[in-house]
Amino acid sequence: MKLLIIDRDGVINEDSDAYIKSVEEWIPIPGSIEAIAQLSKAGWTVAVATNQSGIARGYYPTTTLDAMHERLRALVAELGGEVGLIVHCPHGPDDGCDCRKPKPGMLKTIAAHYAVELTGLWFVGDSKGDLEAALAVDAQPVLVKTGKGERTLSKGLPAGTLVFEDLAAVARALIHT
Repeated sequence: MKLLIIDRDGVINEDSDAYIKSVEEWIPIPGSIEAIAQLSKAGWTVAVATNQSGIARGYYPTTTLDAMHERLRALVAELGGEVGLIVHCPHGPDDGCDCRKPKPGMLKTIAAHYAVELTGLWFVGDSKGDLEAALAVDAQPVLVKTGKGERTLSKGLPAGTLVFEDLAAVARALIHT
């Protein structure tokens, strides 16, 4: 199985320090929907692992998050692709859960769902927490420069981190190798 795990905010859609609180605020980064569809059509399963502390903070309910993910799935489906498992952490940073990145709980959930090992598997994100979650399970950390990526890049990266302009560049690299 060819499995790619990606973060959501800042990788698939525009990020906001004020949180993405509605379907209307959920705006795809140019090329990201096409990239997921292309990966899917090339035989890749694309799963999503996303911190969503806005739920714990009371900014939006789980039903709104579900609607955002339904929109993501619909947009990718319109291009002939599909999105695999989407897992989210609804907890706040101080809740002590094991799923909030940089902890690797969501990555482990995805690996268990697909019965695959995480070693060497690419996890694409835009933040230090994403890279740390990948390293915690011996996955390959991949940084995109969208979202918080440029800021993350400027602070130095863990050894071995792969860097791409955006999700479309990641898709090109995986499809053409």
